[in-house]
Amino acid sequence: MEKEACSSSCGPGYRSPSAAMVEGPREKLMYVVSIHTDPEKADVLTTVDVDPDSSTYCQIIHKLRMPVVGDELHHSGWNVCSSCHESSTRKRDTLVLPCLMSDRVYFVDTSDEKTPKIKKILEPQEMQKCGISTPHTSHCLPTGVIMISTMGNLKGDGLGEFFCIDVDTLEAKGTWTKGSTRSNFGYDYWYQPYHDALIATEWGAPRLFKKGFNPDDVKDTMNYGRSLNVYSWSEQKLKQTINLGDDGIAPLEIRFLHDPYASEGFVGCAVTSNLYRFYKTKDNSWNTEKVIQVPPKEVEGWLLPSMPGMITDILISLDDKYLYMSNWLHGDVRQYDISNTKKPRLTGQVFLGGSILKGSEVRVTKDEEMCGQPDPVYVKGRRLYGAPQMLQLSLDGRRLYVTSSIFKPWDKQFYPDLLKYGSTMVKLDIDVKKGGMKLDDQFLVDFGADKNDILLAHEMRYPGGDCTSDIWLPKKH
Repeated sequence: MEKEACSSSCGPGYRSPSAAMVEGPREKLMYVVSIHTDPEKADVLTTVDVDPDSSTYCQIIHKLRMPVVGDELHHSGWNVCSSCHESSTRKRDTLVLPCLMSDRVYFVDTSDEKTPKIKKILEPQEMQKCGISTPHTSHCLPTGVIMISTMGNLKGDGLGEFFCIDVDTLEAKGTWTKGSTRSNFGYDYWYQPYHDALIATEWGAPRLFKKGFNPDDVKDTMNYGRSLNVYSWSEQKLKQTINLGDDGIAPLEIRFLHDPYASEGFVGCAVTSNLYRFYKTKDNSWNTEKVIQVPPKEVEGWLLPSMPGMITDILISLDDKYLYMSNWLHGDVRQYDISNTKKPRLTGQVFLGGSILKGSEVRVTKDEEMCGQPDPVYVKGRRLYGAPQMLQLSLDGRRLYVTSSIFKPWDKQFYPDLLKYGSTMVKLDIDVKKGGMKLDDQFLVDFGADKNDILLAHEMRYPGGDCTSDIWLPKKH
């Protein structure tokens, strides 16, 4: 009983994923990283009202403007999460905002949840003096450290490393990896102390992907990554590199199962549009197997004669039952039942834009999955431009929120209307028992409604934590 009582008396987050599902409140606010389409204006952290009982439901109720232009806010994280639940002295009250283009890191005070404010700024030289650049994923560690993955060296070549910040002082502590071996590329990561593992993924060389997507770049293994990098959590050393080859180009978002004892998870490969399961073997090494392949579509009137789905985000429900993923080029969100992790089963699919819509310049000439091109999607009279990209699920697994921007240079290349009209956030209602998804035709957040601030909406966070920012540790006995 003492362990159960901990949920109200211990530190931040929840004692377990199941506790978060059952005891966690319905989300009422959402912090959305929003990149400005105007190159003369700074990016914004928007606060969105997602409380259906509120008079400002589906509205942006606050905009926190960054003080510097050209940062490219991208992913975000918290100062502490459920991995620190045993600490009664820590509080989840600071949002961490690394900047993809500038190497700056903002710390945002969310004590007043509706009107967050900038608490501190780490200037680019704090990261750059470590010889690293291009920050991406931010997680809190149970050791009192905020850790941000980085993707490049100071020349913009690929380099996988982790930038550490003291959670109390918010001062830089240097890099995490020990030893002489570094990974060729960086991107996302997830840690699992029970199995002494941190596994990181790879995008590409920042000097290349920051310019946009060039299909010729991906042919060179020095330009785009193809590997999972397995580190010893306790030793902080790179122990194993799993090369997926040309069938696993740009493995991006990685998710362990939420169960802190689980020794498996999934990673989505963007360019090759497939999903790999990774798992621990009997000899304590790690291996992978491909479990989902999104077939490319043969097309005319596009960049290439074959269009991949481009899996750009995945997440797993807190009960480890469903996996969701977005195909940013094809334009659909998919739900898979992963009760059998070796054989995910498609249980839902919704199109929310994309590059193959009826009436577009693209004509699909061969499609293994569909017999026609999908219609443009409208919500409350507003057309959804772009395509589904970032995903965030409610704690109870019943509501999936979707935004449409990936990265401004890529948005501009593939979906220029996004920069003209701005992003949208929509909601899919989830059947958690049987599987399935349905678009809520009364939920729309329009990030282009204010013509003075036409914004590109990317990652979403709840003030109390969510399915992709919280990591759980095994219970102490």
